[in-house]
Amino acid sequence: MRTTLVIALCVAAAFAGIETLESGAQKPAPAADPVLVMDTAKGPIEIRLFPADAPKSVEHILGLVRRNFYRGLRIHRLTPTIVQWGDPLSRDVSRKDSWGSGGSGTPIGVAEFSKRRTHQRGTVSLAHAGRAEFADSQLFILKAGNKGYDGKHVIIGQVTSGMGVVDKLAPADVIKNITIKP
Repeated sequence: MRTTLVIALCVAAAFAGIETLESGAQKPAPAADPVLVMDTAKGPIEIRLFPADAPKSVEHILGLVRRNFYRGLRIHRLTPTIVQWGDPLSRDVSRKDSWGSGGSGTPIGVAEFSKRRTHQRGTVSLAHAGRAEFADSQLFILKAGNKGYDGKHVIIGQVTSGMGVVDKLAPADVIKNITIKP
């Protein structure tokens, strides 16, 4: 009787996409990748993070988001292919000449490069000034692919919604806040 019950549970779970343990207990489904919602002056941008590829980097950024580090920052670098933010100095417009030189003060300390991911339109990566392990709070979104960044900048996510907003962002546009989608 017990064996029949376990088999029935396993079959039902297989159809439902739930894994079961030998005891018949259900194994929790793997957590979905976290999604950031970046609320900008031009509209929202959603970013799916890749914790399996860059666990320490993603956790560092999530920690900053939980502390509201990004609230009120501005886009401090904009090129035809890059939108960059994450410098706390950008809150102060009188320090505009220094924008891009600040961070949270706690570099990640590792460079978690993944061969599964490449720098394409919508890729979100960590910015740094020469060495990837010194990356901290600054991030950029690619408006156009650039394979030259592969192996040089750690990819932490991909824009899943709002690339039209990314294309409209301008220097000094305000990031109202970044939150983790429930």
